[in-house]
Amino acid sequence: MLSRAILRSRPAFVAPVARPLAFTSVRFASGGGAHAHETESYESFNSRYQTFFSSVGDLFELQRGLNNCFAYDLVPSTEVIDAALRASRKVNDYATAVRILEGVKEKVENKGQYQAYLDELKPTIEELGITTSEQLYGKN
Repeated sequence: MLSRAILRSRPAFVAPVARPLAFTSVRFASGGGAHAHETESYESFNSRYQTFFSSVGDLFELQRGLNNCFAYDLVPSTEVIDAALRASRKVNDYATAVRILEGVKEKVENKGQYQAYLDELKPTIEELGITTSEQLYGKN
């Protein structure tokens, strides 16, 4: 009976088990801060998004790019907006084209800046047959 108790009992000392590296959690932080493009200049920002919108292939990609582009605390240049408008017509989404212009209206500081964007984008807007929300619903 005593021998069974000895066999069932735990050993007094258990050596620590080394964990394999595959299960060790390692977190790498980027060297440039929280965001990869944190120190990006305005010109490189515009260039990056103009290139991005020129190569858009589907609606999801366009909307993802617009969400990222408008999330920054700046107003994209007219070249970026032009490329985004062309991309929205390329993927045949008229509503997104109108929404891009509405997004610009919300990002600018005043009505004069919005009107300057519309004036500069007028050839593109007419070429693509886009109606602004003001034309659709009257002056806001």
